[in-house]
Amino acid sequence: MLANQDTKSLGDYPLLIKNLLHTPLLVAPDQEIVSSRIRRYNYRTLKERIGRLASGLTSIGIGMGNTVGVMDWDSHRYLECFLGVPMMGGVLHTINVRLSVGQILYTINHAEDDVILVHVDFLPIIEAIAPKIERPVKIILIQDDPASPTPDAGQVAEYESLLAASDSNFDFADFDESTQATIFYTTGTTGEPKGVAYSHRHLMLHTLGLLAGLGPRPGGSRVHKDDVYMPITPMFHVHGWGFPYAATLLGMKQVTPSRAISSNNVAG
Repeated sequence: MLANQDTKSLGDYPLLIKNLLHTPLLVAPDQEIVSSRIRRYNYRTLKERIGRLASGLTSIGIGMGNTVGVMDWDSHRYLECFLGVPMMGGVLHTINVRLSVGQILYTINHAEDDVILVHVDFLPIIEAIAPKIERPVKIILIQDDPASPTPDAGQVAEYESLLAASDSNFDFADFDESTQATIFYTTGTTGEPKGVAYSHRHLMLHTLGLLAGLGPRPGGSRVHKDDVYMPITPMFHVHGWGFPYAATLLGMKQVTPSRAISSNNVAG
C-alpha cells in the first residue's frame, strides 16, 4: 500500500514543459499537426523537430537562461518553439507583432533577446530597428518555402536548414521547475508594454487547470483528445490562452492557420 512506501520520489517529479510530451507520444503518436499549406506531420516528428531545434540553437551558442524571441505567424514552428526553447532551459519571448515598431524594439531590449527567429514578412521591422537594439542579437530567418530565394539579413541560419543540419537526439535535462520558461508583453495601454514572465511550474499548473475546467472527457465540455484545435488567437498573445500546451498534452490534432488567417487578426 502507498502508506508503506517511500513517497519522497512522488514529490520530486518536476513540473517541466518537457513532460507534456509523454502523453501524446503514448496515446496519439500518429495524430496530425498541420500548418496551413506548409507542412503536415505527427507527434513523433514533432518530438524529433524539437530535438533538432534545441541542437541547432545550442550550435549557435544558445543555452540555459538565454532568451529566444520569435516573430512568426501561428505555425508548427511556433509550437516547436513553445516546447523546445523552454525544454532546453531557454526563455521564449513571444514577440507581439501587433505592437508599434518602437514598442517591439522596447520589448526586445527589455527581454534581452539573444536570438530572434524572424519570418521574412517581419524582416523589415527588424531591419528598421536593428541599429537601436542594445545588445548583439543573432537572427534566424523563417521562410514558408525554404527553396525560395533567401534574403540577406545577416542571419546566422535559416530555420529549416538549421533543423536539417542538427541532431534530433537532444538530451533535455531536468532542472528546477521554478526556472523561467517564457516572457510576453502587454499592449502597453498605459506607458510601455509590461513584461509578464512564467516559470515551467506556472505553465504546467495552468495547463492542468485549464483542462480540468474544460473537461477533456467525452460528454463533458467536449474538449478532449478527439477534437481538432486551430488557434485564431495569435500564439504570441498570452500563450494562445494556454491552448497550445493543453492541446499538446491531450494529443489533439492541431491545425495552425499560418499567414492565411493570422494576417487578418486584430487581437493583441
